[in-house]
Amino acid sequence: MTSERENLAVVIVTFNRPELLRELLVSAARMTRAPRWVVVVDNASEPATQDVLTAAAAAFPEGTLVNHRLERNTGGAGGFHEGARVALDLGADWLWFMDDDVEIIPEALDLFAPWMERFGCIHGRRYDVDGTPFYWQAKFNQFLGVPLPYTVGSFSSDGYAVTNSGTFEGMLIHAGVVRRIGLPDSRFFISWDDAIYAWLAAQVTTVVYVDIFVLHRKRVQRQVNLGIRHLNDASDLTRYHMMRNRAYVGRYFDVHGQLHRVGFAIGTALTFAKEIVRLLLVERTLRGTRVLVTGWRDGRRIWRDRAWEPMPPLAGAPTIEGGPWQEV
Repeated sequence: MTSERENLAVVIVTFNRPELLRELLVSAARMTRAPRWVVVVDNASEPATQDVLTAAAAAFPEGTLVNHRLERNTGGAGGFHEGARVALDLGADWLWFMDDDVEIIPEALDLFAPWMERFGCIHGRRYDVDGTPFYWQAKFNQFLGVPLPYTVGSFSSDGYAVTNSGTFEGMLIHAGVVRRIGLPDSRFFISWDDAIYAWLAAQVTTVVYVDIFVLHRKRVQRQVNLGIRHLNDASDLTRYHMMRNRAYVGRYFDVHGQLHRVGFAIGTALTFAKEIVRLLLVERTLRGTRVLVTGWRDGRRIWRDRAWEPMPPLAGAPTIEGGPWQEV
């Protein structure tokens, strides 16, 4: 009988980065413990991406590499929404989300195995492009509604830290948790979607950051080292959604009775200020300021939308305690 740990789907979302995708698929084929499925959601990329997928298929057992192409670009949020749906339809018990700009450490699933017996949502560590440990800002301050610095020193003697935020660059989540909290919310498009998804998971299970390295980041970005964190470059598209999607974060907090309106407003102002600092230090311009303001204004419409609803639980969502995803 196949164990839950073996019934795992790697869920990759890709958009017009065929060479990075090729390297990721090569690493997936070399894993010492193979996943049952590798689901690739192609977000309406140019034909080169499909060429990579066709060539990569020979490296995987038949039926393992699932090529799921979308007719339009739905952003990372839409891609992970669809990828999670496909993985659940295949029968996956665990879903390991990742972008196309990482490589998998060969022993990753062996390293994850003992943690999968204990927790329902797990993040491993990543190496940065240069091989050094990648800094991750990973825990929501509930009053401000923003993730604040989270250091390696926060790991317990058992090698993990409890968190309430997350990233789709490596989130490993039990299917029972996905069914309880619903699919990733495609309305985010990009930015904040993974952070709020782990926050939702933290409402029903323990979300952890474990002291094991499972991924290696491959995409080179301009960045400034501020000591406690790095600031990477960003596009206007990202800046817009960084501000607009604050409204989605706030709506989810409100639905769960955990929104502090004054604190959240301060957190939104701090987010705006951080993006200005990013523009000045990394981009060396203020030309993205108007985009930030537009995103904030469009977020006000989301706050006023009386028809807004959170993503619903899925059919078959567990209602009893037990298993690694048990309720907190």
